[in-house]
Amino acid sequence: MPLSPPPPLGAHFLPSGAYGGRVVMVTGGGTGLGKSIALEFARLGAKVAIVSRSNFEAGVAAIKADGGEAFGAAMDVRDPASVAACFDAVEAALGPVDVLINNAAGNFEVPADRMSPNAWKTVVDIVLNGTFYCAREFGLRRLKAGKGGAVLNVGAPYAATGGPSTAHSAAAKAGVNNLTWSLAVEWAPDNIRINTLAPGFYPEKDRSNHSVEAGSSAANLDAQIAKRMQTIPGGRVGQARELGWLATFLCSDYANYLTGHVIVLDAANWLRRWHSTAPFEPIRESFDRRKREAEEAAAAKGGS
Repeated sequence: MPLSPPPPLGAHFLPSGAYGGRVVMVTGGGTGLGKSIALEFARLGAKVAIVSRSNFEAGVAAIKADGGEAFGAAMDVRDPASVAACFDAVEAALGPVDVLINNAAGNFEVPADRMSPNAWKTVVDIVLNGTFYCAREFGLRRLKAGKGGAVLNVGAPYAATGGPSTAHSAAAKAGVNNLTWSLAVEWAPDNIRINTLAPGFYPEKDRSNHSVEAGSSAANLDAQIAKRMQTIPGGRVGQARELGWLATFLCSDYANYLTGHVIVLDAANWLRRWHSTAPFEPIRESFDRRKREAEEAAAAKGGS
């Protein structure tokens, strides 16, 4: 029997209004898990800023449709000047940012010997450098104002184990973990907390997170879910609202003594790797096989 399902969508993890009067910025919050996290903050009364390079409109629309207050702005997390300008825009529209969610990420599967230098640089720039630039800008503003705050980085379980075929992302996420630990010590005296939340497999209709296999699409997402359910100790995949609930707790007053932690939310799946693993298949062969299978499935569907 799998782990029990979560309460229904819309249920509150914290008291209603727990984030009333606070401004929460979510990078990459226009789709997927970022949008789900943003929605949970809005449901608790936060004014939410959805920021990304281009696709923030969907996140803003979802929050407003749910009765919340949201503002969208363009930000390229790889560019410190863009980050600072976006913070200015959010402050002008909603007020100073109290909580920062570093959710923006980039990833795709490719064996390291086939990975171009540009591919490595792009992912590291978004995941690690972008997280630092946003956290630094947030910290500078809170320190100047003499106020505390909370930062939550969205990490990945494979930051602790390595990520064959995703070396760029795994290395960058490992850097995010270390950044979390480092800044937690530096900023604790200033009442600024920072933690990392590492999700397992949380399939979303508009965009699934980093754990989805190469070649994935809406057409084969159901098949992937069924396959993953057989490998996760908890017997089911995660629901996005579960991630949102934990995010709202970690950044709330109820977690004021919690800083410098990396919390994995994946039904014990990452721990399973130490005890039970499938027969090893060389990474290049695995990558090519799954790519071929995805292409064959797409062709079969197109011909039916």
